[in-house]
Amino acid sequence: MNTLTIEASPSLVRTTHLVYGLHALGLALGAFGAASVLGSFLFGWPSIIAVILNYVKRSEVRGTWLESHFTWQIRTFWFAAAWAALVAVVSIPLTLVIIGFGTWVLGMGLLGVWAIYRIARGWLRLNAHEAMPV
Repeated sequence: MNTLTIEASPSLVRTTHLVYGLHALGLALGAFGAASVLGSFLFGWPSIIAVILNYVKRSEVRGTWLESHFTWQIRTFWFAAAWAALVAVVSIPLTLVIIGFGTWVLGMGLLGVWAIYRIARGWLRLNAHEAMPV
């Protein structure tokens, strides 16, 4: 675990909660709406706003225990995007032989579960005032 000595301001803790909340909203909109969980997470306005907030506030959390949360949030978004692109690259050609539909659904479904896990794990550790492993 990271042991950073600079304490974070309460407003930055609230901002970090807001970012997790926006990501969770994006995931929920996908789970309960017409979009897929991962599609809503990557292309929905809540997660896009969350990532923008991460980049805007990143310098303010540098050196605090919240820095690991910002890194975790940013990596969750961009790794999900990269893995989704890989699933697409593999699945699209395979649709010619029908199996691509299965790899698409399976890959995106697993990525959705992974994104839910990452956001839930990070938010729980934030509530416990613990840094994320980086």
